[in-house]
Amino acid sequence: MLEVRLLYKKLEKYSVLLEQTVQERTAELRESEARFRSLTELASDWYWEQDESGAFTKVSGPVLEMLGIRVDSLAGDRSDADLAGWNEEERKALQTMIAARQPFLDFAFSRVNADGTRRTFQVSGEPMFNQACRFVGYRGIGIELPAGK
Repeated sequence: MLEVRLLYKKLEKYSVLLEQTVQERTAELRESEARFRSLTELASDWYWEQDESGAFTKVSGPVLEMLGIRVDSLAGDRSDADLAGWNEEERKALQTMIAARQPFLDFAFSRVNADGTRRTFQVSGEPMFNQACRFVGYRGIGIELPAGK
């Protein structure tokens, strides 16, 4: 009986230690996530994710207004209005990289607004894959470049 009691005490101490370890690791993970979120916000104007069909699933910041994308086109149904003003060669080059599931870094593209002003943007993105190595979309960040860049 004494041996069983000692084993229960040992198990209880181990459980307390394990719980402390879990709490420490959880705090470290939260701190890491906060750091990542902060650095992402500082390094970019927006963060984005798309599913495998190209529909935006997450966007942060003023990306939709900046890019001239209507909210209802988040579902992947792009209209001619969403494509108006974009440099077609740049758009095709980006689509080619995405179709090949290639990551891209600091890809610059531009758009001419209805008033004739040109806006230039720079995006970086990487393909996302699930545990079964199936492509599930893209994620990345973007910035608007100052005029004249």
